[in-house]
This record gives sequence, structure tokens and C-alpha cells, in this order.
Amino acid sequence: MDQPVKTMAEMGTEQPEILFWVGCAGSFDERYKKVTKAFVKILQHLDISFAVLGTEESCTGDPARRAGNEFTFQMLAQQNIQVLNGYGIQRIVTACPHCFNTLKNEYPELGGTYEVYHHSEYLQALIAEGKLKVTGGNFKGKKITYHDSCYLGRANEVYEAPRELIQALDAELVEMKRCRTKGLCCGAGGAQMFKEPEKGKKDINVERTEDILETKAETVAVGCPFCMTMLSDGIKFKEKEQSIKVYDLAELIAADL
Repeated sequence: MDQPVKTMAEMGTEQPEILFWVGCAGSFDERYKKVTKAFVKILQHLDISFAVLGTEESCTGDPARRAGNEFTFQMLAQQNIQVLNGYGIQRIVTACPHCFNTLKNEYPELGGTYEVYHHSEYLQALIAEGKLKVTGGNFKGKKITYHDSCYLGRANEVYEAPRELIQALDAELVEMKRCRTKGLCCGAGGAQMFKEPEKGKKDINVERTEDILETKAETVAVGCPFCMTMLSDGIKFKEKEQSIKVYDLAELIAADL
């Protein structure tokens, strides 16, 4: 990263254009930290005013609510809302569809109402406005397939922005048979990320990996930390790590800068 990232506490009276909600995976997961850095690289490249909450950011409570622990969800949500409202936050951008869905659709009923964007929507808007220019770089002409995250796609109907980012790279977007409204879950939603799968004939992430293999794409684009983990594990299970790589949308764009 070019320069240190400021926290809201360090901003003083200055209000940034956006608050970047990093999320648990973006903060602690070694693989997804690279996505955090990629998105920050883009923001700094464009000289966009932004800040993070740093240690004042807690989990949104999404996994707790999905697992049925409403008390923990309410506790975490109210803590976050108190912090966000205290800073007068209006616009939030996050790279995690689970955080995106919770902040956008579930916080308002608890007193936290904000403009919330998934980073794919935000980046696509920057390209549409002519602020962000991409040429494709390493991915130009490459076959890329995109996996729809449940919480981004079916839950919030964000289908076009991620695909427009891939097309902006001058890459060949090859769709899986199950995509958009008929996309197949990677298997991590509903707090399944944090437990072993139920017994069955096949793990769902392996089933989804087989959809990927059918496309003959060498790159899988994702917009979710859970999806990244599950699909990377599926590709490893199929012993295809050398030929197929999983990247977040922000990484695809940042590689071009």
C-alpha cells in the first residue's frame, strides 16, 4: 500500500467519502487480507478519501444470526451502530456480501441506516464514471468464470456489476450452467462456513468446482471471502491448483494498476 490507512478516529472532524468496512475475513484471514490490500490499492491510486474503523469494527453479527444466536447478533449490531452513528457515517463499502447484506438490510431496523455498497458495485460505478481506467493487464483475453455469491446475487440481485468488471478487463467471461438466479451456493452460507458438512454423497463445494471445470476457465472470479475459501478448497480437492486460480474481483482490477 502506498500510504497508511487512516481510521475514523484519526480523521478528526474530516468526513471521508466512504467508510471501508473490512470485515472479519478481510482483517484476519491470510488469503483475504490480499483482497483488502487490493481494494485499498485501488482507492489510493484514485486518491479517494476513505477510512476504516480499525479496532472499533466488530463482526456484523451475520454468522451469529444465521446460526440462530439472535442475542449475540443484536449485541454486535448495536455496538457497531453506536460507533457508526457516532462518526456520522453515511456511505459504506465492503468486499464481503455477508457484511453487505447485514449492514444494508438488517441494521436499519436497529437504528443503523446507511448507503451500503458491495465493492463490485462501487468499482463498476468508478469505471462507468471514467474515474477508474482498466486495460486488462495479465487477464486480457483470458477465460474467466464468475461465481455468484448467494448474499450478493439472490439476496440482493447484484448480478451485473461483477460481470461488467470482468468484461472491462477485456477478458472472456464464460458462464457456468448454474449462474445468476440459478447459481449454486458454494456451501458456506447460513453459518455452514464454521462447521463440518452434513453427511451426503458429495460436498457442495466439490459439486460447484465441477461446474467450474466444465467452463475450461483458468480463472475463477469471486466477490466473497466465504466463496473464495470454499472454491479454493474444492479446486484443491480436484488437484487443479496449478491450472485454476481463484481471485477476488478487486484483485483482478488492482493487478491492472
